[in-house]
Amino acid sequence: MTNWTKDAWRAKPRVQMPDYTDAAALAGVEEQLRRYPPLVFAGEARRLKAELAAASRGEAFLLQGGDCAESFSEFSADTIRDTFKVMLQMAMVLTYGAKVPVVKVGRMAGQFAKPRSAPTETKGDQELPSYRGDIINGFDFTPEARIPDPKRMLQAYTQAAASLNLVRAFSTGGYADVHQVHAWTLGFTGSGEAQKYREVADRISDTLDFMKAAGVTQETAHTLQSVDFYTSHEALLLEYEEAMCREDSTTGLPVAGSGHMIWIGDRTRQPDGAHVEFCRGVQNPIGLKCGPTTTAEDLKVLMSKLNPTNEEGRLTLIARFGAGSVGDHLPRLIQAVKEEGANVLWSCDAMHGNTIKAASGYKTRPFESVLREVQEFFAIHRAENTIPGGVHFEMTGQDVTECTGGVRAVTDENLSDRYHTACDPRLNASQSLELAFLVSEELSALRNATQQAAAS
Repeated sequence: MTNWTKDAWRAKPRVQMPDYTDAAALAGVEEQLRRYPPLVFAGEARRLKAELAAASRGEAFLLQGGDCAESFSEFSADTIRDTFKVMLQMAMVLTYGAKVPVVKVGRMAGQFAKPRSAPTETKGDQELPSYRGDIINGFDFTPEARIPDPKRMLQAYTQAAASLNLVRAFSTGGYADVHQVHAWTLGFTGSGEAQKYREVADRISDTLDFMKAAGVTQETAHTLQSVDFYTSHEALLLEYEEAMCREDSTTGLPVAGSGHMIWIGDRTRQPDGAHVEFCRGVQNPIGLKCGPTTTAEDLKVLMSKLNPTNEEGRLTLIARFGAGSVGDHLPRLIQAVKEEGANVLWSCDAMHGNTIKAASGYKTRPFESVLREVQEFFAIHRAENTIPGGVHFEMTGQDVTECTGGVRAVTDENLSDRYHTACDPRLNASQSLELAFLVSEELSALRNATQQAAAS
């Protein structure tokens, strides 16, 4: 892209970004980050783009999930392992139901910054700048903690590198071997969805036993012993993104070295804004959150800017409207895509439009609303004869109580038991697996309908 430079965003209007008070300290951190190795590589981003292209054609399915915002204080190998494990479980359930490969993309190793609905927050009679994620400022409600500190970018990089190292080890070192399908159990063995998972695992084990008897061993079926697992985050803090941008040695094109896939949030998708300007120039797959205020005209402009060559797998549109509102917005955006003949992957974020404040004062998301939005997303795509290609969830492998409902029936009164998130409420492991079964049923029904239509 000849008319793009990685610092061109600096001349564009910027929103949801901090104002650093020490320009020299910021410049020093950016220079240090520019010398660090990239976290991901261009070949990996190209491979993910090809897999997302398959999902856009209905030949695969995108599962994107992980923390709302990664935390410095909660960082541990166990936390990464548990989230990775529940995503493996969800992917197995989805693969079994959909009979297509599942593209696994974690919200991790970079998801440190968060947009906020207000620049400040008030407790009692004290008003302070909002917490914007550990890469920017501290969670503690003190004037010192809330000052944006550029050195936090260095800690975020270090944590992202460690997370990626562990995930790569899990992905290729035998932990993700499908023969371990029964070992991927978490602490909800007595629940209904765990029983359903064990039944699926039994069927998979029977199939593997048959393959072994037929001469297909673990050694010959090496693809069953590892998985491709990619990372993603919202490209919100552009000083960090620019510093991590690299030139692909193979093609000479710019690549975001901070994560395999980056996305533009619903609050930062201004067509002439800084975030769109940066993202349009890198070669990675790009996600675009589409909320109720997304107009058809804005979407057409954004698709043209972010994917001018109409490349398959380049652009994922992540719909986030809220249960009961999908029918008011998704059809008109689908129509805009059809009018442009645009190649996009449609994904459903059933979390961000369903956030409420519980009577107990905690921010939460009713599980029933999350389920309903997913069902509405699939129903509209069936009606429009378009492909529902993925889902996007804020979730964790930990046994948290942040979203109400589910088979374990988390109530408003339970929220305080294990409410650990620093920002938005996440699905726990049990709720995540329950949701995977719902999506699997939707995909299975879609597959059956497609086969019947083809047969007739």
